[in-house]
Amino acid sequence: MPQNSRGSRKRAFTPLGIVFTIAGLLLFAYFVRKAGVSQILHGIKNLGIGFVLVLAISAMRHIVRSLSWTLCFDGPERLSFWDALRGRLMGDALGNIVGFANILVSEPAKPALVRDRVPLMAGLSALAIENVFYALSIVVFIFSGAVSLVLTFDLSKWNGLRIVTILAIAVIPILIVFLYLFIRGQYGFISGGLGFLHRRGMPKRWLEHGQVLEDRIYGFYRRNPSRFVPILLLEACFHAAGVMEIYATLSFISPGQPPTLYSAFILESVNRVINLAFKFVPLRMGVDEAGTGKAASVLQFTVATGVTLAIIRKARDMFWTIVGVILLVQRGWSLRAATNAADHAIEDAASDEANTAVVATTEIS
Repeated sequence: MPQNSRGSRKRAFTPLGIVFTIAGLLLFAYFVRKAGVSQILHGIKNLGIGFVLVLAISAMRHIVRSLSWTLCFDGPERLSFWDALRGRLMGDALGNIVGFANILVSEPAKPALVRDRVPLMAGLSALAIENVFYALSIVVFIFSGAVSLVLTFDLSKWNGLRIVTILAIAVIPILIVFLYLFIRGQYGFISGGLGFLHRRGMPKRWLEHGQVLEDRIYGFYRRNPSRFVPILLLEACFHAAGVMEIYATLSFISPGQPPTLYSAFILESVNRVINLAFKFVPLRMGVDEAGTGKAASVLQFTVATGVTLAIIRKARDMFWTIVGVILLVQRGWSLRAATNAADHAIEDAASDEANTAVVATTEIS
């Protein structure tokens, strides 16, 4: 059972969250109307029982990232696969419900919600490490999709998509090099950034918390090089499952224009870009329909097919959100208590780490 929450922290982002939610809904309604409601409903009807297959494939994505999280623990602490899966589903559900502050809530919530299984700092640092591997895999995946799109299709009629694609091709290699150099050189980018903010008024404890987290991340890098390949393979499986999910969905909703694995791969890379760029929009409402509809047109599908694909993805996300909420209730968490736990995760983790160190010192003495 969770401890009593310390009171809900008022979110400065709430007004913006409302604005983005309303804008997303309006954009969603516009693109649904533009694509044709009857065509979208026809596509959803064609999917039918195939939605169970979509859910099964999407479950693999949660499974492989949960396994990856368990491999990122350093030291004696270990998190079981089932606890990692539950933590991931609960955290993602919380992030989907919160909306605008998604990434600020969903990621810290995952270790906070399984702190009865592993120490909070251990879970938080392991998740940070897993996200580093995920970030590396995602930039490689997006880069591959962008290159494939430019080499295969004429984007002269799609100025917006062409600009985004060219920017991705230009920027991503630089990001990969910088990420490699930072990890290889073990530069203090977390403590450096927090130090900059500390000099401008941020409390010193946040700098100390960041240094603890940073030390754990680099410690894992030094001590566990043999785990790198398995973790990267699991992250690759995540993207492969995404491609298969789109391929399966299009096979049902677009019988007149059968998909190929290549077209599914490009659509999934576009989906990854949308997820990254519009994480703050609840369920990527509207922007997913716009981006997927345009990408589908480039790939010779109808706009209605792209919008239908985006809507089915939302239905899949809503299904897993419901599962996550059920797990939260089953574990005795309210949404407010879980959000508070996520808010204070880093601070609590550092406090737990300090208390453990004090106890260990006392026992030695």
